[in-house]
Formats: sequence, structure tokens, C-alpha cells
Amino acid sequence: ESDLEDSQLSSSPLSLIDAAPTNGSNGAKVTQDDLVKDMTSSSEDSSDDDSNSSNPLLKKLFLGIEPTPDILAIATIYFVEGALGLARLAQTFLLKDDLHLGPAEMSATLGVLALPWTIKPLYGFLSDGFPIFGYRRRSYLVLAGIIGFLSYSSLAYGLGVGGPDASGGTTDISSNSMALTVTVISLLLSSASIALADVVADGIVVQKTRDAAANGDDPAIAGGLQSLCWGSASIGALISAYFSGSLLETMTPREVFGIASVLPLAVGGMSLLIDEQPIRKNKKKAVMGTNGSNGIAQNGSNAIAELSLNGEVVDTDDDPVSSIREQISALWEAFRQPSIWRPILFLFLWKATPTSDGAMLYFLTDDIGFGPEFLGRMRLVTAASSLLGVWLYNQYLRRVAIKDVLLWTSIASVPLGLTQLLLISHYNRELGIPDGAFVFGDDVVLSILGEMAFLPTLVLAARLCPPGIEAVLFATLMSIYNGASTVGTEIGAALTKVLGVTETDFSNLALLTIICNVSSLLPLVFIGWLDGVGDESQEEMEAKQMNGNE
Repeated sequence: ESDLEDSQLSSSPLSLIDAAPTNGSNGAKVTQDDLVKDMTSSSEDSSDDDSNSSNPLLKKLFLGIEPTPDILAIATIYFVEGALGLARLAQTFLLKDDLHLGPAEMSATLGVLALPWTIKPLYGFLSDGFPIFGYRRRSYLVLAGIIGFLSYSSLAYGLGVGGPDASGGTTDISSNSMALTVTVISLLLSSASIALADVVADGIVVQKTRDAAANGDDPAIAGGLQSLCWGSASIGALISAYFSGSLLETMTPREVFGIASVLPLAVGGMSLLIDEQPIRKNKKKAVMGTNGSNGIAQNGSNAIAELSLNGEVVDTDDDPVSSIREQISALWEAFRQPSIWRPILFLFLWKATPTSDGAMLYFLTDDIGFGPEFLGRMRLVTAASSLLGVWLYNQYLRRVAIKDVLLWTSIASVPLGLTQLLLISHYNRELGIPDGAFVFGDDVVLSILGEMAFLPTLVLAARLCPPGIEAVLFATLMSIYNGASTVGTEIGAALTKVLGVTETDFSNLALLTIICNVSSLLPLVFIGWLDGVGDESQEEMEAKQMNGNE
């Protein structure tokens, strides 16, 4: 899910229960300039004509964007994406307590559950090339809503969460292989539904931003729209953070999944407000409009020729597969350039280092004794700290070369990450620091540093996208980034297994923590692959973009 909370330096104990796959800031990815600005700065009120709005205050609340029905729908989709964090701790305790998975098995399973976020371009290809009932956006959002509702409902009422058996007792799902299978499939589908909705919503914002540019609208509107999307998701995440833990004090994970199952329905329902014309297939390669002019245009991030005819959008491409092939071919040509694949490979290695988060979660709950409510408070603090990290980066690091930011944040993360050894050895108690206070302080610092390191990677990814395939290449880069995170999680799971760290034996947890933190320095050997593209700061990139020197 995601993508705001899943940064390279999130080696704090909470990162496992709080991590969602990177979605590129929960905003649309359009051009290099749009992408750079979206993740690192809040949009200023760009509209000087509030008097023309029926509700100036409401328009100001929406960052200068007229709150039309489709804008409300887009904001709702991103809000739900963030609010579904409500079920994240329920998922953790489901795997830990109901399914009785150990630290290694937990990490390995969570790595698998992130796989739907590694194939985001596939969702884009499907929605662009294969409309359902004539719609490329609405229909797929409705589909995502239905899949999300059914998957969460399965977790709430089906075989996968130890529902009531025929005798009135509770099914022992740890001994039921079918129940285990249903649980994992349901979690995978819930993850896929969020990823699908994210990609489709991104496509809508891409199209609206390009339409605004084509119509000569204020260019700041694009930034306002993307900031609105990012802000909506952040608000949803903040609201759900604390309740994700506090609800588990009085409810079972199954009941929390039941509440969460309602949220995807909001995505499907609000998608009906999206302003989208139906597509009507036409076997001719080109059709003349009623006014005698050829109305062929490019739609968003795809290359399927379309034209407007009698109020409908006519698809003039008989073979949507050919459009997908063209995009894949363009991607391949881009990846063959050393100036692109070298930075991408560095980012992959940088993100694929192992993590000890799974084992630390068990240490926090089974050794120290933290409960769901405390973990919910930690999620809330982490979310707020991440926002502070965004502000600090925007204030102080936008003028620093991206390569330098990645280098020094990576180096600083090692000693900060190793402070967890004080907690593991309980030496913090001898220093007079309570466990709760130590964890909060450690988590805040690592979350801020992690966000300050994560944002430059998005700026760098945006910088790598050549004109013409920005949206699809950026989605591909974020999929690679998420794939690297999955690799790091699986390596961490393997190390946890090899070192024998279990829910009852933490004797080698300190060694695991040292290995994972020190190994994060290894990718810096290849930081020279960022020469050229990473030598500039974000501010310099924006200045060149505005001056048209690139």
C-alpha cells in the first residue's frame, strides 16, 4: 500500500507493522517537474479567482481546486487508501497470534503480501488497453472496490480468520491448511485492490493535469491537485493510525477487518462520480468527426488513438495489445541507457538490504510486553514524524545534491539503528530510560531520517523519466522499488531463520540487528552510479525545468 511509510531507513521496530508499499507519494506522476514537487512541498493556494467559486472557503480547503464531484471522488479514493491502515495491525496480530507464525515466517509472509505492488505497470496496461463496459477508469475502480470488500469480508467472516465453527467454538486455523491458504489469498487480494485503485487514480490525475496544461490553466493547479491527493491519503493514515491499535484492545482482528471492509465500497461508489466518457470501439483506423476534423488525441498515459464523436470517445485502435507492446518497447529502450539503469540498479540495491523488523516486533510484544494500543500510538507518532521529515527535507535539503543526501542519511542511519541494541539488552533501563520512552524516541528519529532519505529517491526516479513515457516509467520504477523492499524483507526473514530468532528466543536478535544495520552501507560502494543525475539538488532540477534548459 504504498509506498509514504516504506523508506530505506525505517529500521525502527514499528516499520514492519507500519510499512506499506511505496506508491510514489499517493499522487499522480506526470512530468519530471510535477513529480519532484509533489513529494516534497505543499501546494500554495494558486487560485486568485476564489470569488468565482460558489464556495470560496471550500475551494481554499481543496488547495485552489474547484471541488467538483470527480475531484471529491479522487480525494475520497486517496483518503480510503490511507485509512485502510486501520487493518494493518489487525493483519499483524492475525498472522502472529491466530496463525501462530514465528518472526521468520511473519517476515516472509509480509514480503509475499507486498507482491501486488511490484506489478503496478500491469494494472496500468490493463486499464489503458482493456476497458470494461466502455470505461477505463470507473470500471476498474468499481472492480477494485468489490475485490477489496470481498477480501476483507473473507477475513472477517470466512475461513481465514478462525470464524465460529459448527459447535459454536472457534476454528483452530493453525491446524487447517485450507484456512491458512484462504487467509493468505484474502490478504493478497486486499493488497492488490489497493494497488489497482492507486494506479487508476494516478491515471485520472495524470489526465486532469495534462488537460489543465493543454487548456492553459494555472500550472500551479497541477501541484495543488497532486498535493490534495497526497494530503487526503495522509489524513486517512493519521486518523486510522491510533485506532488500528486501540480497536484491537476491545475487538478481535476479525471484527476490525469487518469495519475495514466498508472502506473499499466507498472507492467503488465514489468512482461513479468520475467524469469519464464511455469508449466505443470502431474498426476503422481513423474516423472523421461530425465537424469534418480529425479529433484523434492521446489519452493520459496510454498511446491508444481516440477521438470524440457524438459525445462519446471512440477507440480507433483495433488491437489494444499493440499499444501495450509499444509502451513495453519504449520502456526497454529507456532501460538500455546506462544513465537510467545504473541509478535504478543502485536504488534497488539500496532498498534490498535486509531488515530485522519482524523479529523486533515479536521482541516488543512478547519480551517487553507492549500491547496493540501502544503499537497504535507508535503508528500515530510515526505518521506524524514522517510528515515532519517531509518538512525538514523541504526546508533544509532541497538545495543539497541528491547523491549527498542519500550518502549521509545512509551513514547516519547505522549508529541510530544500532541504538536498538540498548533496548534488546535492556541497558536502557540501567540508564533510567523507560522502554516506552526509548521506543518512541528511537522511532521518531528513525522515521524522520527515513523520510528525509526516501524523498530524494522519488526525486531521482522522476528525474530519470524521459519525456513521453513519464507515467508508465515512473510506475515501473516504483514497482522495482517495492520489489527491492520485498527482497530485503525476504533476506531478513532468512537471516532470522538461520540465526534461530523465534518468538521465545531472542538471544541472537542483537547479532541480527547488527548485520541488518551494517549491511545497509554496502550499496554505497556503487553510489558512483548516481554521477551526473544525482549531482544536482532538487532545487537546481526545478530551476532547469522552469527555464527550459533540459
